[in-house]
Amino acid sequence: MRPVFASTLLISLLTAGLSACGDKTPQSSTELGQGGSVISGSAGPNGAQGADASLVKCDSPVATLALAENPDGYTMSSHYQLPASPVPLVKLLAQQSGCFRVVDRAAGLRSTMQENELKEAGVVRANSTVSKGKGYEAQYTVIPSLTFSEQDAGRGLVGVIGAIPVLRDIAGLVGLLEQVKLKEAQVALLLTDNETTEQLAAATGSARTTDLGLGGLVASKLGGAAGLGWSNTNEGKVISAAFLDAHNKLVTQVRGLQAKALPAAVPTKRQP
Repeated sequence: MRPVFASTLLISLLTAGLSACGDKTPQSSTELGQGGSVISGSAGPNGAQGADASLVKCDSPVATLALAENPDGYTMSSHYQLPASPVPLVKLLAQQSGCFRVVDRAAGLRSTMQENELKEAGVVRANSTVSKGKGYEAQYTVIPSLTFSEQDAGRGLVGVIGAIPVLRDIAGLVGLLEQVKLKEAQVALLLTDNETTEQLAAATGSARTTDLGLGGLVASKLGGAAGLGWSNTNEGKVISAAFLDAHNKLVTQVRGLQAKALPAAVPTKRQP
């Protein structure tokens, strides 16, 4: 074991041991706003808050927009399967960009219909603010699609290195490269005009991340010790970044569309 590594390991173990002796209470902490992906923040009356700096925006909305689930799902054969629908994240991007006013055609719409049913059944008050004829139509629809997602796109690099005698003989090089994983994803966003059914715009987005895998190497040498290296990259974060890329490209096309007649905006409190 190298002296520098051994010293670092000894200091880490001593620190952990002293902490454990001084306090038997399990330690944990929660950091709000940390983690997640490049799609973050909020959108609403106060505009885009905490959005990624690379998000492309519009000066004003061009239409009302609904986002629909891809009827084919988001599972690619022998590839990564999305743990959940990407639609909520794409909705956030669409609203943060200021290019669209987003209408709900999923759980929110079902709740509206339920409130109307309760009103007709006499359960809620007769002068309820939720009533028929107040909903906004979706002038455009965006459908997201997962083109491909590869968890180990750099696998072939090890074979190339192993085939070159000079590089193959370098101690630990092949073993190190086996720990390096390239995660890639490509997605698409399709924009349809609901009045004409014409697909007005389409955009693909892609992202790649390199997982050095050093956490795995250190853990194997230390018999499972944790916290001394990088952790594995979450494939979902790569896919989220690809959707941000696709959305930015779609916005450049949307800017060329003539704005449709929009319904009156919901009044908001005047900001100080």
